[in-house]
Amino acid sequence: MNAKTNNAVTVYFDVEELYYLPQYLPIRRILRLYGATTVFVLQGQQSNRVPRILLDEGVGIEEVRFVSSKSEALNLCIVDKPDWLILGNSFSGIDDLHPNTKTALVSHGIGPKSCYYTVSDTPTTVRFVEGPYRTARLQEMYPGQCFVDTGYAKLDPAVNGDLGGTKPSDYGLDDNKKTLLYAPTFYPSSIECFDHQFPLHFSEYNIILKPHFFSLSVSKYEKQKNILERWAKYPNVYLADVDESNILPFMVVADVLISDASSTLFEFAALNKPVVWCDFLKLRWTYRGIFSFRFRKRMDPDLYKYADIAAHAKSYRELKSVIQKQITHPDEFASQRSRYTLSLAGNVDGKASERIVQYILNYEEA
Repeated sequence: MNAKTNNAVTVYFDVEELYYLPQYLPIRRILRLYGATTVFVLQGQQSNRVPRILLDEGVGIEEVRFVSSKSEALNLCIVDKPDWLILGNSFSGIDDLHPNTKTALVSHGIGPKSCYYTVSDTPTTVRFVEGPYRTARLQEMYPGQCFVDTGYAKLDPAVNGDLGGTKPSDYGLDDNKKTLLYAPTFYPSSIECFDHQFPLHFSEYNIILKPHFFSLSVSKYEKQKNILERWAKYPNVYLADVDESNILPFMVVADVLISDASSTLFEFAALNKPVVWCDFLKLRWTYRGIFSFRFRKRMDPDLYKYADIAAHAKSYRELKSVIQKQITHPDEFASQRSRYTLSLAGNVDGKASERIVQYILNYEEA
């Protein structure tokens, strides 16, 4: 079914965190091609400044609404009555929206945390899901809700070649060196387990540091920020600014990804590139020993089902040899990457955004 041109459709995107935007923007791009009106509702910004990631996509101030809180975002949507409100996470007050406002959830990540599933405790009109396995599992957990397998829209620009031409020298690095992308999550994280001279130990490589947004912006993780900023002083290192919330350009440049059990790990593997999975993590004492059940509860039980999608480093001392092997033999885990990508990211064909937009523009009430 081809989407109909409908410039009367208004779609709002709830931006509780800036790192939702890489998932939203490919959808916005297709919606605009069909003449839809799109608006980004940005929560809790320090100033009414359009973020860099939006400016890079040609999003101007007229397409942005600034609100100070979740409740203000809700009130705005109640008053404006958009046809669709797209969410990246749970949203309190869905039942208070105008009956004509439909809601859609597009998860901002595909990682192994259990919250990937439990975010659907709050029902939406539809949830767009990545692949048949997760669609079936969600349908079993929430039989009364609507789940549609569309694939993972965030990856569309990389698959479609929209980021072609990006190179290490764009970030002040050496085009003649292989590039490592270190993209740890904020918790549980491997950052504190790395040596303070990490860039020196890997001086033959470019290193791009793309930590989670929280590692650079939340005071609770200030120690991580200090470590990252110390590494950034080395000449072979580029530390992504907190405003560079889209990791895709770095994925295109990188030869190998280093990460923890994060969504980024599976996204990079979905592009059929080698991944090194760090098994050494810094756990709070409340997640260790007799409290280790909290760690298990935080992570999806399926986590280790997909463990062989990547090469594993059990310690920092093992890291270099594991990376060297993946540089030399990038196809070692290619078959596993291909097999698991369908379960975790769905059909990676660059058309996930199109499928989402088709559904929105052709939606009819049951």
